[in-house]
Amino acid sequence: MSQTLQAIRGMNDILPAEAELWEQFEESIRDWLNAYGYRPIRMPMVESTPLFARAIGEVTDIVEKEMYSFEDALNGENLTLRPEGTASCVRAVLQHNLLYDGPKRLWYMGPMFRHERPQKGRYRQFHQVGVEAMGFSGPDIDAEQIAMCARLWDDLGLEGIRLEINTLGQSEERARHRGELVAYLEGHRGQLDADAQRRLHSNPLRILDTKNPELQGLVESAPKLIDFLGEESLKHFEGVQQLLKDAAIPYRINSRLVRGLDYYNLTVFEWVTDQLGAQGTVCAGGRYDGLIAQLGGKPAPGCGFAMGIERLLALWQDQGHRHLAPAPDAYLVHQGEAAGRFAFRVAEHLRSAGFSVQLHCGGGSFKSQMKKADGSGAQIALIIGDDETAIEAVSVKPLRADADQPATQVRVGFDELADHLGDILFPMEDDNGNL
Repeated sequence: MSQTLQAIRGMNDILPAEAELWEQFEESIRDWLNAYGYRPIRMPMVESTPLFARAIGEVTDIVEKEMYSFEDALNGENLTLRPEGTASCVRAVLQHNLLYDGPKRLWYMGPMFRHERPQKGRYRQFHQVGVEAMGFSGPDIDAEQIAMCARLWDDLGLEGIRLEINTLGQSEERARHRGELVAYLEGHRGQLDADAQRRLHSNPLRILDTKNPELQGLVESAPKLIDFLGEESLKHFEGVQQLLKDAAIPYRINSRLVRGLDYYNLTVFEWVTDQLGAQGTVCAGGRYDGLIAQLGGKPAPGCGFAMGIERLLALWQDQGHRHLAPAPDAYLVHQGEAAGRFAFRVAEHLRSAGFSVQLHCGGGSFKSQMKKADGSGAQIALIIGDDETAIEAVSVKPLRADADQPATQVRVGFDELADHLGDILFPMEDDNGNL
């Protein structure tokens, strides 16, 4: 007997009950982004591999170890399933010259791919909402994007998410800091783990973000990047902080926050929680002023962030929020061949009138069908048998009646059915406020 085929490890099915929760979340996301003037953009899931090597950095974990890359068998081109969205979004903006008439606020949502060890909140196919603002150079857009996140947590009723911020300055400032940092780490080379030794000359800034508890004291005493920043970089960071204070958004400056992608400069930030175990970051981003020019475009500033949908929904559910499956307005039961054909007409007629109707399929007795109707959560059962079919009428039975409104089954003609259902489902008040 052949083994049952299963999904690839770390690439998960999203089943109906959970998918409805996702749709509820996505609807909230669209309303939230629209309120800030962001417009949607959709990029392909497969891009040229050099795009990510140039944008993210060849010595980052993502490019070195985590990308799903392959050679196109038809033309030999090196391709990669996108591991993040910013590089793709910038490529699309450049390819289609979207900045020709001024700055743009853009957003996207969809799957990303990284070959990581699957665990709660970290999967090989994961989903992100990405937000990008290109062409804005001031600290106001940085602060606005952070404030956007704070508003979303409030809209979703999420608690226990805190903000950490830092500044990475400009490339020349990081270069001066890098020299001092490498010299410091070289002096403590014997204390470095294998990963830190590998990064020592290729990407020493990432050593500051190590999770190895044995290195925490060493990196805490390392030279601080902020001590190497010039007046303009400090002014930008102070501007961001002032706007956050004006908006009453609490934050902590984390001098070891460097992010895992090479394109960041100036402001970087993370929203983190202690409620998801090791995968505590639910949203992160920052400024990437050099990326557009790095990918071949005319120099222009950029700032953005991404949030993990799986992590946010896990946090949402862990905090006691639940989604109730939507119920149809009516469940239509029927018996007999002629009744089945008439029921089909009735269902389509009511859907055209704006009602959600679940038509019973698969046969069965009226008793068994009525159990299905009750289990569906519908407010009303519509019943069609031979008698109803003969006179083109439908028996209407309320399913959620109580002592004040006992269930009374009535027979209603086809032409009056939509109005009758409307009166039951959406009763109008009279002049005295009575239904």
